[in-house]
Amino acid sequence: MKCDRVAIVTPAEDGLWLAIATSGSVTAHRCTDPAEAVLMLSEAPAGATLLGVNDAPEAWREPCGPEAATWPGATSAPLLVARIDPALLAAEAHAFAEAHPGTTPAEAQARQMAMALLALSEEGALPDLLAATFAPVLGADHVLDLRRALPATLEPPRLRDDCFAMPQGVDWVPVDEALSRLRQALIPVAGIETCATADAGGRILAEPCRARRSNPPSPNSAVDGYGFAHAATGAGPQRLPLVDGRAAAGQPYGQPVPEGAAIRILTGAILPEGVDTVVLEEDTASDGASVVFDGPVKPRANTRKAGEDVDEGGTALPAGQRLRAPDLALLSALGIAEVAVHRRLRVGVLSTGDEIIPSPDLPAQPHQIWDANRPMLLRLAEGWGYAPVDLGHVRDDSTEIERRLNDGTEQADVILTSGGASAGDEDHVSALLSSRGTLSSWRIALKPGRPLALATWQGAPVFGLPGNPVAALVCALIFARPALSLMAGAGWVAPMGFDVPAAFTKSKKPGRREYLRARLNDQGAAEVFASEGSGRISGLSWATGLVELPDGPIAVEPGMPVRFLPYAGFGI
Repeated sequence: MKCDRVAIVTPAEDGLWLAIATSGSVTAHRCTDPAEAVLMLSEAPAGATLLGVNDAPEAWREPCGPEAATWPGATSAPLLVARIDPALLAAEAHAFAEAHPGTTPAEAQARQMAMALLALSEEGALPDLLAATFAPVLGADHVLDLRRALPATLEPPRLRDDCFAMPQGVDWVPVDEALSRLRQALIPVAGIETCATADAGGRILAEPCRARRSNPPSPNSAVDGYGFAHAATGAGPQRLPLVDGRAAAGQPYGQPVPEGAAIRILTGAILPEGVDTVVLEEDTASDGASVVFDGPVKPRANTRKAGEDVDEGGTALPAGQRLRAPDLALLSALGIAEVAVHRRLRVGVLSTGDEIIPSPDLPAQPHQIWDANRPMLLRLAEGWGYAPVDLGHVRDDSTEIERRLNDGTEQADVILTSGGASAGDEDHVSALLSSRGTLSSWRIALKPGRPLALATWQGAPVFGLPGNPVAALVCALIFARPALSLMAGAGWVAPMGFDVPAAFTKSKKPGRREYLRARLNDQGAAEVFASEGSGRISGLSWATGLVELPDGPIAVEPGMPVRFLPYAGFGI
């Protein structure tokens, strides 16, 4: 049977709704009772009609006239009456009512069912529904066919060749703007404590360090040679008698050296009184009684002034300095035994997702994956000098995620989560941060890593990183690293990078900043990983850094300069 029209009757609180679908139109009418509905249907243009009702079809056959037949039983008639269940299209009816304010649920159900059955009839698929004579409700065993038959009411974004194309109608936050927001929103949060200089490696100075005394504390010799008063020398060959003894580092010469005499002196030795210049041993000849060299010699040659490195009371290192091995050497040389440093920033790491198995020593089903992000992020935090706090793994359960976040704010100063940062049904992290926290910004225009949430939870910053390890690492390096540095007291840090020739070809569209896994070849050119797919975790290990492509369009050809950000510049 092929219908010219489909009429659907649904019950309402104050009567009935009659929807009539014909090719190109759907009308809906409120009726007080079945008789009015039948009368209104009879006034419509003639043609083969399918009438769907929500009760027994037999009760409608007599009012509809002798041409009416009922289903199950008949499968073709000028007017075929069948029982329908409006709830089969409840989701579509609800969406229609939401999109059309003032539409009642009963009207929406009648309209949607009428359109779906007419569409199936026009496709020639209605006989399949009518053939199911064992089902008392038409379409009950073809629900998916009914739902598919409804015309689309939403226009999807036009697909591009790039599967990562930005959705239409979404305002993306540029990387630089997101970084600026982040920098303005954060402050140092780590407290201050005192630490022995010898144990302060990797710690961040909370106060400037000032020299207890000058370095060097006294004028001294920069070389091994002979010291004398410059005023006693001139041009041409010079011969000066030697005094008994010598000056060495840690063994000063305690007597003045007469003008016109010289003294044997070693590197680092304090200049004896009467000595202001030193001649290099290799430029002299000596028989033990005197020393001979060619003049003129530059005044104060090969000597160091007291305090020429650091003056007493001067600033040796500023607040915010992360102490390295050379810094410990300087502090120790200046007699600084202990320093005021920031407490180590506590960085909590939480992974989420039903598909995640928390440890690789546990079995995993084909639909499950082992947690790669948590060990990666914990190691990053530790390598950056912070105190990692393992908050474990939690399934996609909003209540449990909320509990873990609450626990995290008690144990950590900042929280890194992975997974659930997008806007899907199971992305509970971003949903929680939006509804119960303070979501600062997300949908950042970068690749990989656009599902990134930047928020606060009970006053603690939360970085909702993507669940994909490639995207999670990029977002951690670009966003979390400078933010953590600022919070730890070391100030904002920008990634270190430099231009190198490209050893690859790529055409990039505008709109997002892109980071490609890369390494330098033997010629110093940047080659990129064979696949840009963020599922290829091996590319993270293969690479020694990232190539940063700008927000705008670019066509990269071999030899063109590109910006390379080495892993070492990120502290990994």
